[in-house]
Amino acid sequence: MAYYSILGFSREPFSTSPDPGFFYLTKEHDMALTNILIELHLKRGLSVIFGDIGTGKTSLSRMLVQELSKRGGMLFHIILNPAFSGEEQFLRALVQNFNVEASLKTDLSSADILELRDAFEKFLIQKAVVEKQTVILIIDEAQKLDMNTLETLRILLNFETNEFKLLQLVLLGQVELYPKIVNMPNFMDRISFKYTLNPLDVSETKELIEFRIRTAGYNSRMELFLGEAISEIYSFTRGYPRQITKLCHQLLKALILQNKQSVDRVLVQEVIEKEMQFHIRGMGALQSEASWGNQPQGGVPGSRLGDPRY
Repeated sequence: MAYYSILGFSREPFSTSPDPGFFYLTKEHDMALTNILIELHLKRGLSVIFGDIGTGKTSLSRMLVQELSKRGGMLFHIILNPAFSGEEQFLRALVQNFNVEASLKTDLSSADILELRDAFEKFLIQKAVVEKQTVILIIDEAQKLDMNTLETLRILLNFETNEFKLLQLVLLGQVELYPKIVNMPNFMDRISFKYTLNPLDVSETKELIEFRIRTAGYNSRMELFLGEAISEIYSFTRGYPRQITKLCHQLLKALILQNKQSVDRVLVQEVIEKEMQFHIRGMGALQSEASWGNQPQGGVPGSRLGDPRY
């Protein structure tokens, strides 16, 4: 029997998979999603969402895909790992994922970069102008885009009619994306909407937890997470949704093992202490390896190595 069944859930409440059904739409996420949909409807071109690790960018992208699936006239594709080795590989990925060859009834297997770009422009004209569809490319983890691929995207955004852009582009990336594009004035100028997702506050942390347990089928009148526990959860996770989810998963397992009825402050502190001890031991092993290999200790300056929240 799954642990969550013991507590009265019909589904796992704190999975880290980006299930849109479990996505708690904060005011910030709602504002970002609403504005992206407006920009897509108006065919303004480029929207960029920034956010630190675990602020809900991937979940937002899945929610966007879900919303687009409900609408007619939307032709879209999402790229989850945009670590392309060059412009040709990126263009071939676009050609394949948008099924350009079938649409244009042509063979592009031996096409060079210019021919691939020209074919994709013809495809955009056919779909966006002739068939009046909205062609959308969504790129998650956009901080992985190299400068050549960003320059290719800038060129694709030049394809337009007198009224609208032929390609609608949505980038979602960590803050490392910003210094890349800020040095590309011609790219920055094309951003129609940009937004930065921030961590939750303590009340939103409470709402996220309650939303997830209700969505998972918990309907008991007994308070599962006490207010004092939520304060501790917020203090440790600093309001990052992914870290809240991971910690709450551990807390529910501990709740069962200790045969408790509710998650209280003491239980949260115990679970956090175990997590801290685990990571401290892990860091000790890593530092021993570094010393043995005659490498500098302490990790990469500015890295999150050793912080159990990451």
